[in-house]
Amino acid sequence: MQERLALALMERLNADAQRIARRFGLRYKEIAAERANVKRRYGVCYADGSIRIRLRHTLTGRSLKYSSLVSTLCHELAHLRHFNHGLRFRAFYGELLEFARREGIYQPGRTQPAQWREPSEQPARKAPRAPDAQLTLF
Repeated sequence: MQERLALALMERLNADAQRIARRFGLRYKEIAAERANVKRRYGVCYADGSIRIRLRHTLTGRSLKYSSLVSTLCHELAHLRHFNHGLRFRAFYGELLEFARREGIYQPGRTQPAQWREPSEQPARKAPRAPDAQLTLF
């Protein structure tokens, strides 16, 4: 991933994390991009409040959608209050995600704006479609 793009994504993610954390009274040490060689997880929250988020898909190497990053962020922020995956954790994670959705931070199903995509991920322009053979008969 281009370093400039990674920095811009982390800047945006940190700003959104601050909004979410402030609303729920959460405190974290830092939020940073996960190392590229880590393949087993999308994010991690350490006991000291440090959070790491992976920016690329493990198999394809492509940038993850921003909605995926926000979902991972909310998951890791929920661990600041519940350091497990129990019922209270899941309920709190749902609250965080719902707040992010209401605030326009979490928007699943939307494509990433062009400025957040790498040049190789820009949608290809479709070639004009040839008319159906049946239609050209008449």
